[in-house]
Amino acid sequence: MYWIALQPLPHDDAKAWGWRALQFTPRVACVDEALLLEVGASERLFGGRKRLLRRLLRASGLETMPWAAGPTSLMALSLLRLQRGGQSMPLAVPWGLPLATFTAAQAHLDTLERVGVTTLGELRELPRAGVARRFGSELLDALDRAWGDKPERYEWLSLPAVFDENQELPELATSAPELLQASSHLLHRLQAWLQARNLGVLALELEWTLDLRRIDGKPLPSTEKVELRTAQPTQDMRHLRRLASERLTRTTISAPANHLRLRTLETVPWGGRTTSLLPEDQKQGERLHELVERLSVRLGAKNVTIVQPRQDHRPESMQEWVPALSAQEPAPGEGKAEDVLFPSWLLTEPLRLQVKGDQPWYQGPLQLLTRARRIETSWWNSDVEAPVVRDYFIARSEKAGLLWIYRERLSAEQEHAQWFLHGIYA
Repeated sequence: MYWIALQPLPHDDAKAWGWRALQFTPRVACVDEALLLEVGASERLFGGRKRLLRRLLRASGLETMPWAAGPTSLMALSLLRLQRGGQSMPLAVPWGLPLATFTAAQAHLDTLERVGVTTLGELRELPRAGVARRFGSELLDALDRAWGDKPERYEWLSLPAVFDENQELPELATSAPELLQASSHLLHRLQAWLQARNLGVLALELEWTLDLRRIDGKPLPSTEKVELRTAQPTQDMRHLRRLASERLTRTTISAPANHLRLRTLETVPWGGRTTSLLPEDQKQGERLHELVERLSVRLGAKNVTIVQPRQDHRPESMQEWVPALSAQEPAPGEGKAEDVLFPSWLLTEPLRLQVKGDQPWYQGPLQLLTRARRIETSWWNSDVEAPVVRDYFIARSEKAGLLWIYRERLSAEQEHAQWFLHGIYA
C-alpha cells in the first residue's frame, strides 16, 4: 500500500478537496486535519507515484501544498505533521518519528516523556501488556496500524448523486453582491463535484434563506432564489460566476439572508473541450455562447435574439427571430437537401431591384450564377391574396457579394418581369 497525506490550507474547502481526490482513488478519508489517500491500486494508471501526486496537486492549482507519503496512513500523517512543524526528518522511519506527531499518543505525552519514551520506536519496545494496562488498548491498536501489522479501516468519502449544498453565512448578507461573494465556496465545491462525477452543468439554482419573516407588517417568503442556465454544459466556474453576478445585480433581496443553498437542476455527461494544436485556433476570451448568455441576463432574454430556421415552403417564412437562450439546434437530418442553397440572412421585406434591359442591378449589374429555381406555394392558403410564383437565382455583385434574388412570373398585365433581392449570403 502507498498512502498520501495532504494538508489543505485553512481557507480551503476540505470537502471540495476530498471530492477532487476521488478522481485519483476511491479510497479517500478525512482524518483529523488532513486528507488521506490510498493510491497503491491506481498509481500505475497515472504513470507512477510522482506523476499521480503532480496531477493531484495541479488539479487544485496548489502545487506547493504540504504533503507526505508512507506505507501506512498513520505514518504518512506523522510525516506530514513533522514537515508542517518545520522539524528535521529522523534518520530511521518510523522508529525515529516523534510521539507528538502520533494522534493516539497525544493524551499520554507527559507520562511517556517522564519514562523516557519520545519516539514511536521506543513506544513499540515497551511491554505490550504494560502499555495496554496503563494507556489502553487503543494506543496499541493505533501503533500496530502505523506499522502495518493491522488493517486500516476508515469511512471513505463518497460523492452524492445530486449536488445540493447548503452553508450558513458567517454574517447576514444584506445585498446581492454579498451573496455572490458568499457563494464562492459553493461554486468551488460544485466544480470539484462536477469533475469527480465527470459531468457538465446546464442549469443550477441559487437559493437564500431570509432572516426575517415580516417587514413593516408584510409577510415575507422563507426563501428567495434565482436560476442560472447555460446553452452548453460547463465546468467553468468563472462563466457561472459572471452569470450569477449579472443576475444578482438585478435582484433585490427582500430581507437579510443567513443561509445560502446551491443545487444542480440539470447535468449531462462531460465530453471535455475540443482544442487544437494550432495557435490561431486557441482563441482567448469568452466563447460566443457565453457572451450571449451574459448579455441575455443583463439586457433581458427577449432583447437578445438570433435567427432560427423554420420548416416552411414559403421563403419569407423560413426564418424567425427568437430569444437566443430558447433557440434550439435542428435535429440531425431535419430539413431538405436543397436548404444548403438558401442564404443565411433573409430580408424582412424583399427589396425591389432596378432592371436595365433584362439585367437586374444592385450596386451595379448582377451576374446570375445558377439556373432558375421555381417556387410555387401558398396556393392552398385562403389568407394570402395571391399564390407565390417566383424564379429564384444566386447572383454575384462586385460590391455586395453573393445575393439571393428572384424574378416574379409575368402576369397578363405586366410587360416586364420584376426582380427582388430577398437574401444575402454571409
